[in-house]
Amino acid sequence: MTVQTSLRRGLNARHIRFMALGSAIGTGLFYGSASAIQMAGPAVLMAYLMAGAAVYMVMRALGEMAVREPVAGSFGQYASSYIGPLAGFLTGWTYAFEMIIVCLADVTAFGIYMSFWFPEVPRWIWVLSIIFFIGALNLCSVRVFGELEFWLSLLKVSAIVAMILGGFGILLFGFGMADATHAASVANLWSHGGFMPNGLGGLIASFAVVVFAFGGIEIIGITAGEAQDPRRTIPKAINAVPLRILLFYVLTLFVLMAIFPWPQIGTQGSPFVQIFDSLGIGSAATLLNLVVISAAVSAINSDIFGAGRMLFGMAQQGQAPSGFARVSRHGVPWMTVLVMAGALLLGVLLNYLIPENVFLLVASIATFATVWVWLMILLAQVGLRRRLGREEVAALAFPVPFWPVGPACAIAFMLFIFGVLGWFPKTQAALLVGAVWIALLVIAWFIWVRPGAGEGRQEMPSVLSLDD
Repeated sequence: MTVQTSLRRGLNARHIRFMALGSAIGTGLFYGSASAIQMAGPAVLMAYLMAGAAVYMVMRALGEMAVREPVAGSFGQYASSYIGPLAGFLTGWTYAFEMIIVCLADVTAFGIYMSFWFPEVPRWIWVLSIIFFIGALNLCSVRVFGELEFWLSLLKVSAIVAMILGGFGILLFGFGMADATHAASVANLWSHGGFMPNGLGGLIASFAVVVFAFGGIEIIGITAGEAQDPRRTIPKAINAVPLRILLFYVLTLFVLMAIFPWPQIGTQGSPFVQIFDSLGIGSAATLLNLVVISAAVSAINSDIFGAGRMLFGMAQQGQAPSGFARVSRHGVPWMTVLVMAGALLLGVLLNYLIPENVFLLVASIATFATVWVWLMILLAQVGLRRRLGREEVAALAFPVPFWPVGPACAIAFMLFIFGVLGWFPKTQAALLVGAVWIALLVIAWFIWVRPGAGEGRQEMPSVLSLDD
């Protein structure tokens, strides 16, 4: 019996575009935004704008490489090729680490959302159930995965649009104002201590959560290995998604902070549910809770997919156990799915031991991993450009804009975020965990991987021959 070792190209442009939305519009917006608002106040809008600009440069850098060389290993392989094998090893495993941590945040949020309806049920039970459900789903064919992700993402995008329109209706016409003590007005953006109530320090501190909110959008690069026409679909997805996410985040939070005083946002569960529930729109609160639950499921789904495909590509390079390169008859790397689901069982333990403190700790650790991956993407693109001649640069199908100033500013922003994590006491543990993680990976590289790195890299052409 022949062992299947290739993925299948079953994702079209529609799947890829909404997968990126599904991964990046999730817990960071529906739940984590409350923490960012409490840190920065209304000035958090500036943080989302600045982070969004940096993320766009990361995506364009990734797009330049993915269109030129669409492979399953994506930025893990690009880091190996244009920075060095050790950088690729660190990037690939840190991305898998990021996805595990982000999933821990998402499954934690899922348990919190379910508590809105079933407060008497222990949160860890919900966390355990969603892990088993998502694990089973990811063992299906990639086309089934893509279709489900499309509809889940479409649901939450539609809900955000409806919420924005409804919020403007409340602002302009006073719809649903059940409590006259909470006047909905744009003045709420500066009436409670000013636009930047916690000063510049509060704005800077919020970046730890804001960057976490955008984490996961880099999955577009991972999908190149299973996209039906990556040289056409990847640029379309990258050009469409960042602006939409930016509008969703900024417009949504603008509406939230205008219809409800920002100091009271996030005092219970998702700020979306809390606001509409406090305004007396009970049915809307129930509906929105259903939406944020689907958003969490969608994000977990995308993150397990991304980590699995990254580890598949690394196994092809000899930088991960060879078992990760095995795929089922549906073209799914089943071993990576099982490993990811097993790792997420840690979320059950954390929600059992420290249910009140899980989210901020997990989010800040995920921020470190996210920023590391983004920094490696930017540096790999710089390394690519240094290897290309003038004619080769001119022939690039999807070049980075504002070169070299744009990528340089984005690199500086990533280094700034590392500084933010190290400066504030609540996130210093995340920087320490991240530093220990990188150190352990370096040790693992020199002990287990380095001697066979050259042989592993010879196996990569099999990834380039993906087909139906």
